[in-house]
Amino acid sequence: MTKLLLLGGTTEASRLAIALAEAWGGAGPGAGRQAVFSYAGRTARPASQPLPCRIGGFGGVAGLAAYLRHEAITHVVDATHPFASQMSANAVAACGEAGVKLLGYERPEWLAQRGDIWIRVPDMAGAVAALPEAAARVFLAIGKQHVAAFAARPGNHYLLRLVDTPDAPLPLPLPKTSVVVARGPFGAEGDEALMRAHAITHVVAKNSGGSGAQAKLVAARALGLPVVMIDRPRSPPRQVVGSVAEVMSWLDHA
Repeated sequence: MTKLLLLGGTTEASRLAIALAEAWGGAGPGAGRQAVFSYAGRTARPASQPLPCRIGGFGGVAGLAAYLRHEAITHVVDATHPFASQMSANAVAACGEAGVKLLGYERPEWLAQRGDIWIRVPDMAGAVAALPEAAARVFLAIGKQHVAAFAARPGNHYLLRLVDTPDAPLPLPLPKTSVVVARGPFGAEGDEALMRAHAITHVVAKNSGGSGAQAKLVAARALGLPVVMIDRPRSPPRQVVGSVAEVMSWLDHA
């Protein structure tokens, strides 16, 4: 019997969860198959899913391999964020150790369009170095895990958009910071209005890809703003597909 662990936290993972619930529920040809949706636990109120959910880390490669064995998992689909490189590497190692089939489900990277002003950098340190030393108004569209790196540019004003209201002071010694709490997906018109309201001069973004987070790039293009674009980390060697249909086909034949 197929038992799937879906490593989620992305729009693509949620779409796949809906497809799985529809295909494997009821008395159809997929009846009897099981799937568990896994969240890393980085947000306080994760989106609800039509599958049973678990929230939290696994404890590295050994912990994930132990979970796969204990729960008799037969297949894993890694649909985590493209920048969750450590989780993806752990999945490759743990599935190899436990003898579980693994598939990566990745959205394509964004490509610069006509009118874009992109400054491509390899990592967060490169993004910090690409900003002016002072007087810039920067929209940090990178989540809260890496904002402390921008303490190296304390003369700028930073706008952060977070999914959850911070329970405690953010881990950044930045004297000039504004915080907006909102959950996507966002629209280009709304992001353009946000950037105008905060007089943004620069945008910092990860090349996450997909349509759900693209609005900020469309808005920056319309306003003629430079975007410091952080390249994706290299994915570990594994089979990768880019659509729900391809995942479902793999599950039917793997």
